[in-house]
Amino acid sequence: MALYEFKLPDIGEGVTEGEIVNWLVAVGDQVKEDQEMVEVMTDKATVTIGSPKAGKISELRGAVGDVVPVGAVLVVYDLDGAGGASSPAEKPPAEPAAAEDKKSDEGPVASAVGDIKETLPGMGGGAAKPAPAPAAAQAAPASSYYNERPLAAPATRKLAREKGIDLRKVPPTGPAGRVTREDVERFNAGAASAPAAAASTGSAAAAAAAPASSAATPARAPISIAPVQTNDPRLADERVPVRGVRKRIFENMARSKHTAAHFTYVDEVVADELIALRGRLKPLAEQSGVKLTYLPFIVKACVSALKKHPALNCVFDESTNEMVLRKVYDIGIAAATDAGLMVPVLRGADRLSILEIARELDRLGNDARAGKLKQEDFGGSSFTITSLGKAGGLFATPVINYPEVAILGVHEMKKKPVIRGEEIVIGHEMLLSLSFDHRIIDGHIGAAFAADIVALLQNPDRLMLEMG
Repeated sequence: MALYEFKLPDIGEGVTEGEIVNWLVAVGDQVKEDQEMVEVMTDKATVTIGSPKAGKISELRGAVGDVVPVGAVLVVYDLDGAGGASSPAEKPPAEPAAAEDKKSDEGPVASAVGDIKETLPGMGGGAAKPAPAPAAAQAAPASSYYNERPLAAPATRKLAREKGIDLRKVPPTGPAGRVTREDVERFNAGAASAPAAAASTGSAAAAAAAPASSAATPARAPISIAPVQTNDPRLADERVPVRGVRKRIFENMARSKHTAAHFTYVDEVVADELIALRGRLKPLAEQSGVKLTYLPFIVKACVSALKKHPALNCVFDESTNEMVLRKVYDIGIAAATDAGLMVPVLRGADRLSILEIARELDRLGNDARAGKLKQEDFGGSSFTITSLGKAGGLFATPVINYPEVAILGVHEMKKKPVIRGEEIVIGHEMLLSLSFDHRIIDGHIGAAFAADIVALLQNPDRLMLEMG
């Protein structure tokens, strides 16, 4: 019987693993080449993987909810079952090396305020399996590695580089033999404190403490949460693994808050003129099959203000310690989905009309909620907008979509007393909250940027004149 092993391919830049969301085939099925076979959720998007060959499904490796590393076997085929003549067993393709670590400016994912669901596909799967007991944290001999091609997330690889640690020597405790951040920190702490044994046979064993690197920081011991003691099983704790999209949100939010020096500036918009303009244009947009919201006007106002303040249309490159001033206006739009908060990108916002922006925003929103966003819909933005809409509250402090340097939070329009001339009347007000990276953006620049956005939204006829 000729068997063929199909392994999880490298399905995106920086992706090292994927979570099985849905099997579209079953054992015993006869599949054709390119037939859709499995849906896999990565930390960037959900992708459907097709069959590379025709054949009969002999074995499926992994259940729905399992996290599979790149290079692991997903499907075993019986090629004889394809109806052709028997042939010698084909060798499976060479296992791809674990994805190389990327720069810290990978396409951002979900680092803005918004409606985040409590139960997510990336958090399912019942109780978490207990982690195996950590191995001794001493370095393995140079000729003896735990894994020639260790699996590890980009952030873990970066940490290992910073501490001068060879990942091949780190005892892995993660799923499928993956090296975790805790493994690296535990290894570093052990290597810094363990005595260095003499290597020469027959010589006296001279023990000397191995000096710690001056750049190394003490490993922080993980906090262990003891279960609540109860005789009622209904009150027992439930443990939900943090993985998939939720894990990427977890990592990026922490990186942004621990790296960028956040400060938030809040201003208000009297939106009566904007409401009137949208009211006039909405029927015309509907004739073109487009739902016109306020967001396209806000996008255009941001683009106009970004042109006046180019330091804000910027990302920070940590590897070279440089500000990268973008000449294109690709705007991240935070979208709340059942899989968590995602940030698809509106490309070339400066070149699109209000109607074109509305149409593209509608597509991105629908695809995000349906889990159909593509890889090209993510990454490369230099400024992000997040809208809380009718979620309520007064205002919030959005978290910068790192490595960007600024983000705009849009809040609910409310009827409030406003002053017009010498009179107090009822008007519509909308609060805007902008967070800036104070390492890059000075306070007066952030305030001027906010003032320009407010002025354009309060006088949308001026916005139409300035659109380029």
